[in-house]
Amino acid sequence: MKKNNFKNTIRQIHLWLGLSTGLVVFIVAITGCLWVFKTEIESLYSDYKKVIPINQEYISASKIKEIASKENPNRKIHGVLFGQPDEAIEVIYYEAEPEIFYQSLFLNPYTGKIIHQVDNDGGFFGFILKGHIRLWLPEAVGSLIVSYSILLFFVLIITGLILWLPKKRKNLGQRLQFDWNNKTRWKRKNFDLHTVVGFYTSVFAIILTFTGCVMAFGWFYYITYIATGGDKNPRFVNPKNEKVFTQVAPKNLVDGLIPNLKKEYKNVRSFELHFPENDTTSILVEVSNSDELHYDMDYLFFDQNTLKELEPNSIYSKYKNANFADKVIRMNYDIHIGAIGGITGKIIAFIASLLCASLPITGFLLWWGRKFK
Repeated sequence: MKKNNFKNTIRQIHLWLGLSTGLVVFIVAITGCLWVFKTEIESLYSDYKKVIPINQEYISASKIKEIASKENPNRKIHGVLFGQPDEAIEVIYYEAEPEIFYQSLFLNPYTGKIIHQVDNDGGFFGFILKGHIRLWLPEAVGSLIVSYSILLFFVLIITGLILWLPKKRKNLGQRLQFDWNNKTRWKRKNFDLHTVVGFYTSVFAIILTFTGCVMAFGWFYYITYIATGGDKNPRFVNPKNEKVFTQVAPKNLVDGLIPNLKKEYKNVRSFELHFPENDTTSILVEVSNSDELHYDMDYLFFDQNTLKELEPNSIYSKYKNANFADKVIRMNYDIHIGAIGGITGKIIAFIASLLCASLPITGFLLWWGRKFK
């Protein structure tokens, strides 16, 4: 009797959590599917990112800043991305207030000629991302709904696995495969689609949900880091300059930074230069060591007055200094979109997200069929 009461309680929890979060989970899962292959899809129509390489040095960082500031005056330059010799330089503008301004300006790295400008917040993938993180609602409302719905989806997966367990061991095989024939009714097929698909998807759903919660909740992020043995500052830290000039710092000192780093880091994917936000903060350079991956990046900080390299006590520094806990957090996004496993990992993430999107549908039909016979 107690066992039946327990299962009935779990069933009610599963039912009402499913009905209340189903639409959100469906939208988040479908948009997640489409986001996985963003880079591959965009490469089909982004020929403006390519240039003809010539035997000549890139234009300087200060010149890039001058061109970009003239093209979009009064806009904050978030960073400048220096890629391969056949790739355009990308100037990234980003402002969160009073409204999102997120655009990229592409320049010829040898001449400084403006090639193209893209609104990263608009277009198809801008639309998809807004749906994924905030359901196309205002940020304050939509992100909150998505975050807690995904947290509840984690509970749904656990309760679903409990309900999946058959009462008798001999019936286990029926829960592991589709046993359909010409006489199988649609209700039975729908039940199997929900339970069998739910079981095989559960491991991937837990991974996607867990990594999503790490990004959604600061407390979840911090607990994950501490639980895996973290002992550094888990947040991004931009260290202050060590030396403060009483006079004006050497003009265009930053121009020599990227050329020098290219000599030291010869086999890297790209360098992303971030100009100091004010007179006290350091220069940040993100060194991308792998194509399509973020976790193994090197975060380098330099005193803007001397170019002396600074070492922050944060997980975001050189990848070689990262311990296990640091890597868990740094890998989170790459795991979330499947990029950690290359194209195979992305395919798995795509299929898992698609199957997760089917669960609210089959679950709703299951309830509907029982409620309205």
